[in-house]
Amino acid sequence: MRNFALAVLSVLAVASCSHPSPPQGRWEGHYESDDAMIVARLEIGADGKVRVSAPDLLDIAGASDEDRQAMRQRLAEDLAQGWDEVAPRAMDFDGGVFRKPGGVAPQAIWDAKSRTMQLVVYLGARSALNIPMRAVGDFSDNPWSK
Repeated sequence: MRNFALAVLSVLAVASCSHPSPPQGRWEGHYESDDAMIVARLEIGADGKVRVSAPDLLDIAGASDEDRQAMRQRLAEDLAQGWDEVAPRAMDFDGGVFRKPGGVAPQAIWDAKSRTMQLVVYLGARSALNIPMRAVGDFSDNPWSK
């Protein structure tokens, strides 16, 4: 009987490890280079579903500093105004990487040890970008300001 109990406990332990729970919370971040700007929000609910939005502007290499400031403001407004329209989606989570169900490409990366999140953004044929996200209690109107 004791061997049976140990076997049951072993199976339960393995089963609980095979489906890690994703972290719950909200994160926001931004990315800017000479040629691209992105602002992003990520929210993971108690049900493990993920809401993510990352509006971008591309091919902006010739923009002046004044134009760039206006672009940052526009992206922040687009992110805030469109957030209510973002539907929660199921994602596969292996304890560190979020993927679309059945997918291969990472969509977000969670480091439980440091409690840090990165959003992986794909812009056409460009290399994937890992955007560092910061945990927030509430989303800000201007994710560029932090």
